[in-house]
Amino acid sequence: MDTVEVLGEIGRALAGPGDRRARFERAAEIIRAGGSYRWVGIYDVTPEEIAIVAWSGPGEPAHPRFPVSEGLCGDAVWRGETVVVPDVTRDPRYLTTFGSTRSEIVVPIREPGTGRALGTLDVESEKTDAFGEEDRALLERCAEELARRGRFEV
Repeated sequence: MDTVEVLGEIGRALAGPGDRRARFERAAEIIRAGGSYRWVGIYDVTPEEIAIVAWSGPGEPAHPRFPVSEGLCGDAVWRGETVVVPDVTRDPRYLTTFGSTRSEIVVPIREPGTGRALGTLDVESEKTDAFGEEDRALLERCAEELARRGRFEV
């Protein structure tokens, strides 16, 4: 699937039937399939914490809720920009989600206009240095679509 197809599918999933979690689960599945990723998570961001909304992959993360000041997700929120880590075993910010994760990319989902973090899009791989510029571009576009069409708890 190319980027335009992925974005169209996300838009349809977020506008489709079901509750918020079901719509976000479909979006996570689309992103996972579109990029051939092992695990994709979509998180809410509040002033106090980051909390999982939905995921697609081998299972629920070990940290479904954590303070907004922690982890790679917290760093992406604080910086307001994408964080790419080629080897999480060498990064002290990493909160272990799965013991087999070796690289991660986290994209803040920012409110259009204000730039305020509404959520994060977190993608993990069991391979080191798994994410390149094409992945970054795709996931940043997906985060923009999630911000426009998703409903985040803030």
